[in-house]
Amino acid sequence: MAVIDARDIRKAYGRNTVLDGVDLTLHEGESVAILGPNGAGKTTTIEILMGFLSRDGGWVNVLGQDPSREQSPRWRSRIGMAIQTGHDHPKWRVNEFLTWIREHYENASQLRTVDELLEVFGLTDHARKPLLNLSGGLRRRVDLAAAVVNRPELLVLDEPTTGLDPAAKRAVHDVVADQMDNGTSLLLTTHDLAEADRLASRIIILDEGRVVADGSPRALREQVESMVEITWSQGGANHLHVAAEAEGFVRALLRDEDVRHLEVRRISLEDAYLALVNREEQRPAAWRGTGAKYGTEDEGTWQSALTDFADAPTNAATLYGEK
Repeated sequence: MAVIDARDIRKAYGRNTVLDGVDLTLHEGESVAILGPNGAGKTTTIEILMGFLSRDGGWVNVLGQDPSREQSPRWRSRIGMAIQTGHDHPKWRVNEFLTWIREHYENASQLRTVDELLEVFGLTDHARKPLLNLSGGLRRRVDLAAAVVNRPELLVLDEPTTGLDPAAKRAVHDVVADQMDNGTSLLLTTHDLAEADRLASRIIILDEGRVVADGSPRALREQVESMVEITWSQGGANHLHVAAEAEGFVRALLRDEDVRHLEVRRISLEDAYLALVNREEQRPAAWRGTGAKYGTEDEGTWQSALTDFADAPTNAATLYGEK
């Protein structure tokens, strides 16, 4: 069953196209992460799906309803949100804020109690603290507690761990994972590839308002995991070589006594992401100028472009602009 089914979403501000035919589905119990560079349309997509922003075209169904039309209290009570556009009173204390959130729901007997939320999210010792005085990690926990007070079927998080230190980020991940274990469907936006890899069963990559990739983290990695990057120094110069099969090439290098600092590295999920979004300023230097984008008419050509680099070793000093 589809919790979210959106087709051909379009949004523009004057001549600036923000979303250009985005398709997105989220099934019951599934977790989907939307990735993309700044300005790719991630937050705009979330705001349209939640009914905060009108769309210019396309079709959207969220939990059986078009969010651009009248939203029933029952429909809204099935969704939990922690998004960037949220506002509250910074002088409120944590327990006061959660109490205020609970009061917006009619089915009080089915809601989590404030004490339960404080305990589950590790906020009991901070219940009387003003929101203004909370660290970034604690504030994120409060936002998540508010998002699940109604035991939502769908949890929507817009960049939930931006700016958090590693310990705070892990705590937020643990809380979100617990909600997913209880059957909650998850849609989140993030810039953090490790976060998407941990929380999402599927990743959608947006670039310039279009979906350029849609698949499991493993599937996206497999697009380039067969490729390896080989670096070494020889004759006073640094070299880089990308190949699908490294063994023969490395054996040849090892027979040359002049080769130093030999290193072999598999191309990572981050490398795959940078290739898929086709951003020249962000892509690995060996991939620049290939002009290919996964998921379009150029699908697969960027993989071929990578393979082309296996034809001959490349001087890394030239690639990286070193003098």
